[in-house]
Amino acid sequence: MASLADRVRGNGRIAAGLLFNLLVSICIVFLNKWIYVHHGFPNMSLTLVHFVVTWLGLYICQKLDIFAPKSLPLSKLLLLALSFCGFVVFTNLSLQNNTIGTYQLAKAMTTPVIIAIQTFWYQKSFSIRIQLTLIPITVGVILNSYYDVKFHSLGMVFAALGVLVTSLYQVWVGAKQHELQVNSMQLLYYQAPMSSAMLLVTVPFFEPVFGEGGIFGPWSVTALSGLVLSVSPVEHKSKLEDFRGICCWSDLRNRCGCSCLAPALSCPSPAEDV
Repeated sequence: MASLADRVRGNGRIAAGLLFNLLVSICIVFLNKWIYVHHGFPNMSLTLVHFVVTWLGLYICQKLDIFAPKSLPLSKLLLLALSFCGFVVFTNLSLQNNTIGTYQLAKAMTTPVIIAIQTFWYQKSFSIRIQLTLIPITVGVILNSYYDVKFHSLGMVFAALGVLVTSLYQVWVGAKQHELQVNSMQLLYYQAPMSSAMLLVTVPFFEPVFGEGGIFGPWSVTALSGLVLSVSPVEHKSKLEDFRGICCWSDLRNRCGCSCLAPALSCPSPAEDV
């Protein structure tokens, strides 16, 4: 009886955590869209701020002994850090240029693209039933995009690039976690500062830094308040849960050969005790 009660409590905590993560993620999407539409905050600069705050948060976590950093060769993380920049920047550009509905539905194409990558590049096979489920997903995304009342061709280009880079990132991050035997926080601890450095060098070529429209420009109190909320600890807790889900999803599939298509956000990493 006690074990049943423990399972119920455990499942309740998982359900509450997933619900909280879902609600926070929805709020983040609307908040970022509001910052882009009403204040025109530079996209890559906002991503850079998010990366820096994520790194600082992880630094504080390791000082509090929440996780123990593991020495990793930076050369093996360069491609991963670059793809991390790409998938966040392109998905944010998709959000900036598309409606929220189209932005969200476009991300559903990540699953078919991942399966295509696994099939053609990694020679993995999926059952006919799994393949058939991709048809309504693909058709639904195409129909929604075509009939979107605010169809934006450039936005669709960004959405397509975001899906492609995100799919590659999801495949690579699981492989890297398994190869280096690290958990999600240990991997992101190196990845976040590397991605921040990449964007720091790139931003001046694409966006103003000072003056009107620049990250150090004369922003209103409302815009700065939105920025602070978008980089809050709650927001980055949600980002970390999504990152853990990517790691867990890829690792489970690589180890077990299963064809689960959605990340299990609360799944423990096999390298959690490293």
